[in-house]
Amino acid sequence: MRQFSAEYLETTREGMWADSRDALADLELETRERVLDVGCGTGELTRVLRAETPGSVVGCDADSELLAHLDPPRVLGDATRLPFYEDAFDLAVCQALLINLPEPAAAVEELCRVSSELVAAIEPDNSAVTVDSTVEAEPALARRARRHYLAGVETDVAMGADTRRLFEDAGLTDVRTQRYDHERTVEPPYSEQALEAARRKVTGDGLASNRAEIVAGDSAESYERLRERWREMGRSVVEQMQAEEYRRREVVPFYVTVGRV
Repeated sequence: MRQFSAEYLETTREGMWADSRDALADLELETRERVLDVGCGTGELTRVLRAETPGSVVGCDADSELLAHLDPPRVLGDATRLPFYEDAFDLAVCQALLINLPEPAAAVEELCRVSSELVAAIEPDNSAVTVDSTVEAEPALARRARRHYLAGVETDVAMGADTRRLFEDAGLTDVRTQRYDHERTVEPPYSEQALEAARRKVTGDGLASNRAEIVAGDSAESYERLRERWREMGRSVVEQMQAEEYRRREVVPFYVTVGRV
């Protein structure tokens, strides 16, 4: 399974459900008594579930350091070997978990085993991410980096709506899928996270975090050329920030898939 830092999870999922939770309607949260959030990471979705659910919500993750960011109840556990009895919950859910597993079907089977009623997965289609920016070069460079990354990554990070197939193969019924767009914007006044993201563009550190996948999807030489242009783009971002002119909008499509056991 791919590993992520607490900072990465908190940054990419921050405010995801702040504006609207309509896409979670099929989870029937107002009726849930026992909910399990599998692969909860630092607990961004877990906190939303706890706010919307009258019953108890347990966070479960295989990374103890990430799990430490979440208040109890929380359990250390592998998504493909969950440490719970059959039918221990009436809803088992995950967010951006299946896209990072080499065998996502195994995790879906475990979600089905521990749930007596509903199973849900909230998975992005990373091939359909869009970026708009006041720095002219940024959208094209982002598309290029994403294309090479998708070609080189070993898991299905563009799963999105295809989660439905996994649910149906696992024997779930009444499977429903709804799209939810997570929008992240950068504009004045700039947050500390936005300033750090600009710094990582200038240094190339942000791109370097995916170097192995980008190289696997193309070549080391192409990666170095991309990194140089990425750093040039970063300098333009910083210049616009200094003039308070920089604006960026990124939209990540997520698909909320729910099935009945």
